[in-house]
Amino acid sequence: MTYGRVVTGVGTGRATAQRLLVIALAASALMLTGAPAAQAHTDRGVAGSNWAGRVLELSSPMPGVDLSVTQFGDSLEILNGSTVTVTVYGYSDEEYLRIGPDGVWRNENSPATHLNLRRDGRTSLPANAAPGAAPDWRQVSTQPEYSWHDHRTHWMLSAPPPQVAADPESKHTIINWTVPLSYGDTAVAVAGELTWSPPPEPMAWWPFYLLIPVAGLLAGLLPGSARPLTMLLVTAVASAAWHVAATPQPGLTAADRALATGAAMLPTLVALAVTAVAVRAAWRGKDLLAAMLSAVVGFMLLVQGLPDMDVLWAANVITGGPVWLARVTVAFLILGGVGLMLGAATAVRRFRATEPSAAPTPVAPAAVTTP
Repeated sequence: MTYGRVVTGVGTGRATAQRLLVIALAASALMLTGAPAAQAHTDRGVAGSNWAGRVLELSSPMPGVDLSVTQFGDSLEILNGSTVTVTVYGYSDEEYLRIGPDGVWRNENSPATHLNLRRDGRTSLPANAAPGAAPDWRQVSTQPEYSWHDHRTHWMLSAPPPQVAADPESKHTIINWTVPLSYGDTAVAVAGELTWSPPPEPMAWWPFYLLIPVAGLLAGLLPGSARPLTMLLVTAVASAAWHVAATPQPGLTAADRALATGAAMLPTLVALAVTAVAVRAAWRGKDLLAAMLSAVVGFMLLVQGLPDMDVLWAANVITGGPVWLARVTVAFLILGGVGLMLGAATAVRRFRATEPSAAPTPVAPAAVTTP
């Protein structure tokens, strides 16, 4: 009778561990790249536009109040950090909003309450909504901040303005608007403007955009190792980190903005951690693992970048840095994510085919006895 021992290939355990790691990271990616984080770089779901609105001046200062144009001119927002109530007046100079220390109150009898529910203002007014009606205040928020569509600040028609139709290659001032407020007992007129700018020249940008996924595919096809693929991975994740850092976050206080930034940064921090593991794996010759992790991060970046797609072809974008850099970073988020997944798909097939066999390997018998 022969007694011996059989040793299973070490590759079996390692390959299983790698696959389990990738599955766990992919599940984490799905959870972390949900709507709240993905929408963090947009202004109420809008990342870029050829329109732009801004406040030019106030007839009287309002200490502690931050008033801004949002959604590229579609809305106004007030963050009232003072102890004074700010009153916003509607289209017939009726009281529309009160924003103060006890939150936000809206007049249900103001026509603006109903007209502002739709961007185009097309709605039927109820019988109680009349400029001269006594106010009927309803609390709509306990926080001293509010954002609303204001039809005085944006272009209402679906057709472009005449000056844009006549000269679409130039920037135009479309509206000079005024919104009346009161800061306590002080009347305040807010003056602003709405502008339109031509979009970026497609031929100046799209060759670069399309080069990114091609570079990812070529990196996956290159023989040798997964290092070229991880170089694109590092570039794309660095772009994601800059994009989050350069995007202003909403909030009444510095703590609110810090919390919003932290929530927006969480998926990117996970992507950075996975990228570090992938780079380490590629430099240690674990190319299959590096390629699989590149696919996971590529998917995360694609999901994060899709809500910001407008940035690629819009004249105005939400960023605290240069507009051209915002376009570059979003391109690496979206098209870099696609390129990483394409390159990783080809690399995984190639590295899996060259992976050492993980089949059980018989070993010489330890002892032989003859009955």
